[in-house]
Amino acid sequence: LRELYLKGFEIAVKESSPWTIMTSYNRINGTYTSESPWLLQDVLRDEWGFEGIVMTDWFAGADAVKQMQAGNDLLMPGTQSQQQALLNAARNGQLDVQVLDRNVERILDLIMRTRIFRHESVSNRPDLDAHARISRKAATEGMVLLKNEHDALPQAAGKKLALFGNSAHDIIIGGTGSGDVHEAYSVTLPQGLEHAGYATDKALSQAYAQHIKAAKARRPETNPFLAPPPLPELVPTVEQIDAAATANDVGLITIGRNSGEFIDRKAKDDFYLTEAEQTLIRTVSAAFHKAGKPVVVVLNIGGVIEVASWRDQVDAILLAWQPGQEAGHAMADVLSGKVNPSGKLTDTFALDLKDYPAAENFPGVTLLGPDPTASGGIVINDRAAEVEYRDDIRVGYRHFNTRDVEVAYPFGYGLSYTRFEYRDLKLTREDAGFTASVIVTNTGRRAGKEVVQLYVSAPNNVLEKPAAELRTYAKTRLLQPGQSQTLVMRVEPRGLTSFDPEAHRWVAHPGRYTVRIGASSRDIRQQAHFDMKDDLCFMP
Repeated sequence: LRELYLKGFEIAVKESSPWTIMTSYNRINGTYTSESPWLLQDVLRDEWGFEGIVMTDWFAGADAVKQMQAGNDLLMPGTQSQQQALLNAARNGQLDVQVLDRNVERILDLIMRTRIFRHESVSNRPDLDAHARISRKAATEGMVLLKNEHDALPQAAGKKLALFGNSAHDIIIGGTGSGDVHEAYSVTLPQGLEHAGYATDKALSQAYAQHIKAAKARRPETNPFLAPPPLPELVPTVEQIDAAATANDVGLITIGRNSGEFIDRKAKDDFYLTEAEQTLIRTVSAAFHKAGKPVVVVLNIGGVIEVASWRDQVDAILLAWQPGQEAGHAMADVLSGKVNPSGKLTDTFALDLKDYPAAENFPGVTLLGPDPTASGGIVINDRAAEVEYRDDIRVGYRHFNTRDVEVAYPFGYGLSYTRFEYRDLKLTREDAGFTASVIVTNTGRRAGKEVVQLYVSAPNNVLEKPAAELRTYAKTRLLQPGQSQTLVMRVEPRGLTSFDPEAHRWVAHPGRYTVRIGASSRDIRQQAHFDMKDDLCFMP
């Protein structure tokens, strides 16, 4: 819990001092997060030093009094039944009025810190052009090149592309629920490619436009909080695909997946491709390869999918994620080589769903008896389920690499249109931590950036440890062919520790530590060692 699930929140609280924290809907070990004094007071405030306000997610939790006592300052959106419960509890002594006073003080402090309260001018005219530039840059920097056989990418401007797949024409720019925004506009893939100097197959795009319009008209109205059901994938006829292979230079297939809050993804037709998608890849690849032309797949997705069964049929795979309002421009930037892809995988792409250890016990066991769910029914009517997290410390790449499980693409993986060489790793011990420096050289023929990852293998003699864990990383500037850069990465002493629940402290035990520098968790280019002679301990 502390090393993996709480760690990101701890970093955010300690390094950015947020004004607010929101508790989640779920229970942890039987207690709603919004009703947990240990989580909200002991950990968040006492250990991490959080000074802002804590609020619930909308209608979360079951007991307003317990939520206030646990450390929630604000119940959202606030209901009459909650108000009455708090008034009754305050009157009969169940709820100390000092708790309410504390909550009011924190909320007033938040209000007084705002610019509006201080009568400072606040513009309602955001620089939308600057925001768009940031969106485009963020999208391109995060795209991951998974495959690029025979230099299928980049493709020079002026080529004619046949765009297959619904999401090539109806792009998914972001997730659902609170992750969605009202963008000023969104750039489709055909628009982005045409702005970059490509031609696209108009007849094919028109067929997709008509299909998408008709499918949306037939789709029943859905809950606005949830992702709409995916549209049936259009698979053009063999004759249409053959004609496209004759008339175009490249076949580009986009596979789309949407996801968001309230609903878990499914295996069939989500993690695995649909039959229509499999047919589309197979028939397009056969036709274009027969004509001696490459096939590129763009993944417009928000999470991992199965790729091993079809990746050998195509020449290149670009993982574009859900790239925001500038999606089409950002995709064209990378497909054209205007931007050299430098993103790395933040997840492991397994060969099969069963290879993920959590697949054995997820989505869990439905709870019997009276439904204890207090809030989920406002959006979905599924009953509550209990999921036992059996991964222990071996979550994600820690499992795959420790157990040496074959994968499709490992954590940290990502190709480039150029090549990089690593050399001269040097370690300097400082204050029980260390600094690592390594020289990275662009040995290819295109300018590019490289993300260098630092993993540490710790002694496994007391606490169970994964084979190696990512401790930090750094990204080079844009290196021209032949250019080098020395990257310096620091690992603080606390970054070497693991949490010992019995001793209730963070501990690094004596022994040999191996520092591994690589282009992914399985592509280690340099390594060095250091020895720790004594226990290194920190209180939470």
